[in-house]
Amino acid sequence: MNTLANLDAERRAAHIRSLLERQDRVRVGELSRELEVSEMTIRRDLQELEAAGAVRRVRGGAVAVGPLPTRFDDRARRQARSKARIAAKLMALVGDDGAIGIDASSTLVRLAASLRGGRDLTVVTNSLETFGALQGKPGLTPVLTGGQLDPRTDSLTGPIATRAAGDLLLRRLFVSAAGVDPELGSTEACLEEADVKRAFGAVAGEVVLAVDSSKLGRRAVAQAFRWPQIAMLVTELDPSDARLDPYRHVEIM
Repeated sequence: MNTLANLDAERRAAHIRSLLERQDRVRVGELSRELEVSEMTIRRDLQELEAAGAVRRVRGGAVAVGPLPTRFDDRARRQARSKARIAAKLMALVGDDGAIGIDASSTLVRLAASLRGGRDLTVVTNSLETFGALQGKPGLTPVLTGGQLDPRTDSLTGPIATRAAGDLLLRRLFVSAAGVDPELGSTEACLEEADVKRAFGAVAGEVVLAVDSSKLGRRAVAQAFRWPQIAMLVTELDPSDARLDPYRHVEIM
């Protein structure tokens, strides 16, 4: 009897991650036979793992891009469908040249994983997961800020990260938030994270705030961006959704 049969999606993903800790590559056909599911199901599993920054899909299967910390893995699974929809909306705003910034949120690692490349696109981030998800994409140069890993946010923060965040002139900055207040703007779980985001914002042509709807109406401890600094708010919601009414002083997507 095959004890791996009839696993749910989360357990299949955990099994695939476990395999990639022991071997260089997994193959769709082999996983399909082992787990007794269709190859289409395996491809969907790999797509979700890539969106979470855990693997990179290649022809016939996937390779690991490095393990994600457990905290980040947990964050990436929360509101997963909402984050996938947000990433799909953001794709139209990325462009294929110049420089953009992507923060260390689990929402925006999905955007990074969804990018297929560019013409001459530089992407700077303070996230190890996002940096890993950007590797090997044609016409795209990933840049990591450096700094110290903050265990509260799984992001690189501190003086080194803050200085590096201001080194490139960004066409657009994509950020998420711990909370979005209708009056104050975006807020973060700690001052160090807010400092890095503000350093990115200081050299960005515009700031795009991307959050799932669970963050709306919440207020964390550190101010990041006030509304005059935010060009656009992107959520998984339809722009006409009444939950967005308190935020209509900014463009909504």
